[in-house]
Amino acid sequence: MLDPDQLAALVAVHRRGSFDLAAAALGVTQSAVSQRLRALEEQVGVMLIRRGVPSVATAAGLRLIRHWDELALLEQQLAADLPGLTVAPAQVRIAVNADSLATWVIPALASVPGVLFDLVIDDQDFSQDWLRRGEVAAAVTAHPGPLQGCDTVPLGVLRYRASASPAFMARWFPAGVTAAALQKAPSLTFSDKDSLQAAWVSALTGLRVDKVALPGHRLASTHGFVDACLCGLGWGLNPEPLVAAHLDAGRLVDMVPGRVLDVALHWQFARLTGAAIAPLTRAMRDAAAKGLRGLA
Repeated sequence: MLDPDQLAALVAVHRRGSFDLAAAALGVTQSAVSQRLRALEEQVGVMLIRRGVPSVATAAGLRLIRHWDELALLEQQLAADLPGLTVAPAQVRIAVNADSLATWVIPALASVPGVLFDLVIDDQDFSQDWLRRGEVAAAVTAHPGPLQGCDTVPLGVLRYRASASPAFMARWFPAGVTAAALQKAPSLTFSDKDSLQAAWVSALTGLRVDKVALPGHRLASTHGFVDACLCGLGWGLNPEPLVAAHLDAGRLVDMVPGRVLDVALHWQFARLTGAAIAPLTRAMRDAAAKGLRGLA
């Protein structure tokens, strides 16, 4: 049998990134964390953590972390079936894109009692990778699958509107939104993984995405994108639920009326713990039905 304290030390080091932060999270000394991890590595016969800045789990370590997460969820399900059994609140780690978090996900999480959430924020085109590695129990992703050992629930479409302030449009696009003007006007980019602006420009102009040179600002904040557009800092693809009122009031304008970008989203989760997170799956599906457009 694997020692739960040793597994907890492994999880804490990987997710906190260092032994001292793991010790603080567990309420023990750094020496105790090191001893527990060393004993676990001796038992399984392989290295589980690559020591460094940050310290991260090896492939074997990730497999044990997934085992720890699955046990916690299965115990939570067992407690629901056996009222006399008391267990700590389950912690569910999920990967979600920032725009979904800012528009429709929070109400879903708030409607699931007795669960502590650990959210990994990543682009919808990459969130599935966390699930594939076994680092999360579920993910909001743009990929429908299939993914081995996982089930997929279609959620809906998050519509994006390429928007900017009227003053920004007058300054940078006096003759309309052209390929030449787009290569001069400052855009907004969430991160290196953010391809929405390039995809919209590619669809509009016919230029290949990898050939589109978009000057602009890097701003890793969904609400910051909206504020930046309102202030005339740049243009960007904003989730429709966040900018609809601004567009209606004229504070923002569609750069090209009718030219939207729809991103289909899916909820993927590990089949083994699917029953244990069924209430969360229902909540995500219900919230998506209210906050997203239906899939075609």
